[in-house]
Amino acid sequence: MTKHQLYLGLGSNLGDRERNLRETIRLLGERVGEVTRQSSFIETEPWGFQSDNRFLNAAVLCLTDKTPREVLQLTQQIERDMGRCKVTDVKSHSRQYADRTVDIDILLYDDLTIDEPDLKVPHPLMYERDFVMLPLKQITNPY
Repeated sequence: MTKHQLYLGLGSNLGDRERNLRETIRLLGERVGEVTRQSSFIETEPWGFQSDNRFLNAAVLCLTDKTPREVLQLTQQIERDMGRCKVTDVKSHSRQYADRTVDIDILLYDDLTIDEPDLKVPHPLMYERDFVMLPLKQITNPY
């Protein structure tokens, strides 16, 4: 069975942020694939919205046999299991940035490029976000 390299970005700014990230990483290992690399946790300001709650962010590398679509479904379920609620603007039906117990973003999946309405790989905004790129660089360039 082929194992794919899956890089995920993680964030939490509600509750016990470190515990939230550790539990998310444990659930990813159980449901998505073996977590073989993990960045340090970095504290950052919210991006795209105002909040008094700072984020803890991290990145992980999973080896998975799941398809990108399966990974999306599994990570969204982990977000729900960890207490995340999606905030949607009723008028525009667009997702809004908000405080969250956990956020999981698919950053890279092997060298695939996917451009579907609800699944974009590589993550289209990752290069604009230091809170994604700093942890990602820790695990893609470990030396």
